[in-house]
Amino acid sequence: MRQVRIIGKEPSFHLGKIVCIARNYAEHIRELGNEVPDRPVFFMKPASSVIGEGERIVIPDFSQNCQHEVELALLIGRPCKGISSADAMSAVAGYGVAIDLTLRDVQNELKSKGLPWEVAKAFDTACPLSDFVAAAAVRDPQNLAISLRVNGEVRQDATTALMLRPVPQLIAEIAAIFTLEAGDVILTGTPAGVSRLCSGDRVTATIAEVGSLNVTVA
Repeated sequence: MRQVRIIGKEPSFHLGKIVCIARNYAEHIRELGNEVPDRPVFFMKPASSVIGEGERIVIPDFSQNCQHEVELALLIGRPCKGISSADAMSAVAGYGVAIDLTLRDVQNELKSKGLPWEVAKAFDTACPLSDFVAAAAVRDPQNLAISLRVNGEVRQDATTALMLRPVPQLIAEIAAIFTLEAGDVILTGTPAGVSRLCSGDRVTATIAEVGSLNVTVA
C-alpha cells in the first residue's frame, strides 16, 4: 500500500482515495468551453495513479493529448463525515503539490457520449504528487501562488485565491456525500493554462509555502 508523508513528521499515512474537484477556477472553465457548475463536480483517482518526485509520466498509447493541471492537494488527517465549513480545516493534516493529468482527447470523446471520465483521469502515473507540509506551515491556503513550467516555460501561473469554492467549502461538500478518512487526498482544481505534454518534457509544479514537484514525461 502506498504511503504519503508529512515532511519532518512520523508516522506516514496509508494513501486512501483521491477526490478531485473539476471546474473550480473560472478561467480554466472558460478555456475549455465548459459551464460554471451549480454544484461541485467530483471525480476520483486510484492510489495506483500516484507517482512521486523525480518519477516519470507514461502517457497511454491510445491518447494523443495528455494535458497537465497543477493543483493544491489537501491531506486529510482524521475521519470526517457531515463536517461544517467552519470546522473543516481541523481535518486537514497537510498540503502538497499535485498534477492532475488528463487525456483530453479521451475525456472529450467520453463526455460527448455521456460516459464517465475515469479512463482519461485514472490511468497509471496520472497523479504526480509531492510530499506534504504540515497544515500549520501554510498561513492561508486561499492565498498561495500556484504555477507550472514545462521545460522552463511558464504554462500556468495564478493564485489559489481564484478558487470558486474555497478549501473549507470543498471539504464540507465532499464530506456531506461520503466519509473522508485519514490518508485521503483532495485535489482542489486547476487554474487556466493547461496544455499538451510530449515525450521528454520536464515538468515543474510549484505552490508557495508548500513546495515543488518535478517529473518528466517518458
